Amino acid sequence: GRAALSRARHGPPEEAEEEEGGRYELYPGHIPTSPLQKALLAAGSAAAALCDPYRHDMVAVLGETTGCLALPSLRDKMKHHPEGHRVLQERPRIRLSTLDMARLRGLPDGSLGREYIRFLEDNKVSPDTRMPPKFVDDEELAYVIQRYREVHDLMHTLLGMPTNMLGEVVVKWFEAIQTGLPMCVLGAAFGPVRLSARKLQVLATELVPWAIRSGRNASCILNIYYEQRWEQPVESLREEIGIFPPP
Repeated sequence: GRAALSRARHGPPEEAEEEEGGRYELYPGHIPTSPLQKALLAAGSAAAALCDPYRHDMVAVLGETTGCLALPSLRDKMKHHPEGHRVLQERPRIRLSTLDMARLRGLPDGSLGREYIRFLEDNKVSPDTRMPPKFVDDEELAYVIQRYREVHDLMHTLLGMPTNMLGEVVVKWFEAIQTGLPMCVLGAAFGPVRLSARKLQVLATELVPWAIRSGRNASCILNIYYEQRWEQPVESLREEIGIFPPP
């Protein structure tokens, strides 16, 4: 079924464009790269992302070029979980074109859908700003990293964290423990350098320990079919996943 699905989505394998050196474009937008090219891209994007943590394009490249161990492990967790497996099979996308904004706005306060829309509006963010993958050399793993990016704002919603630097660092600690992606680890480690002493104290004494405890305790965040949970209260989903109430 999967091979047929992949063919339906991308045409037969022989139609995949051959790139230089006999490497293939595996999905629309894929850029084949050698291990050396990946290492150079990783180094360059890490430097750029550390200089400016809001360079989402550089953070995205870093995630793809360094995720070779973490992504297969995340995919396997999804494959071995009934709900995660369905996400992997059906490949839902969280975009403005797939969200029924009016319906989500009409849901009760405290529901996942209502709080997610509130988060997007309060922080003036859109799910459509997430970069499509380019450097992941496996079509299924490319979906896994795409899914991770598209549920990132839902992590903010579940963790009750804004999109300021403090909120981003807390979410990155949670995601680093959850996903093992080197990009999250780097963001968690180096994000705080720009924070004031007062915020650093709150981060170190309250928020990071809570994010780490929650990350360890929670089941895999990619195993939730969020699109089918919009009506569920955030508190009940938090409890189900194993995220401790925010401090």
